[in-house]
Amino acid sequence: MTPEFLVTAFVTLFVVIDPVGTTPIFVALTNGMTTARRRAIAFRACVVGFLILVAFGLFGEAVLGFIGISMPAFRIAGGLLLFLTALEMLFGRRTQRRQSQTEIVDEDPSDDPSVFPLAIPLLAGPGSIASLILLTDQGGGGWLTLSGLIVVIAVIYVICYGLFLAAGTIERGLGETGILVVTRLLGMLLAALSVQFVLDGLTNAGLGP
Repeated sequence: MTPEFLVTAFVTLFVVIDPVGTTPIFVALTNGMTTARRRAIAFRACVVGFLILVAFGLFGEAVLGFIGISMPAFRIAGGLLLFLTALEMLFGRRTQRRQSQTEIVDEDPSDDPSVFPLAIPLLAGPGSIASLILLTDQGGGGWLTLSGLIVVIAVIYVICYGLFLAAGTIERGLGETGILVVTRLLGMLLAALSVQFVLDGLTNAGLGP
């Protein structure tokens, strides 16, 4: 393992995980939540995403193969689930749910986007999993390579967590109208991304061009 390999791994995984691009989505998904709850969701999403990538780095496709799931199937399923979240963002259903809960002290625990869609498939989706498996193979697959990749992944998620913590500042800068516009726009982009996941999965499964 060389420094050049670590730089390549960092750039590749940073681009695929895309903490900068995911931050506005985090703002939209957690709009109206308290700072403490938003911080908890950010921490949980980053930890879950990190653990998922470490698991795939250690065991690769064997994790999916053990339960009989192929990478194309994982990509298609992630795309379909992400599409449902995109619809909620487009039609404001998440915002409506939170507004109806303003008189309730404890928020609905089911309204928690930390695991889905933040950790899966945005922070640790098929793209980052596939990239990690390829990088592990490229680096030789030894413990030294795996250790280096785990450090790289940890650094990326620390950056991601820091950006998520700045979500409150971003939200105040955009204002209520700006958040509404961004939520609808990102909902459309998420819908397109989810369709792309499905198309890529079908292509990888040999069912598309």
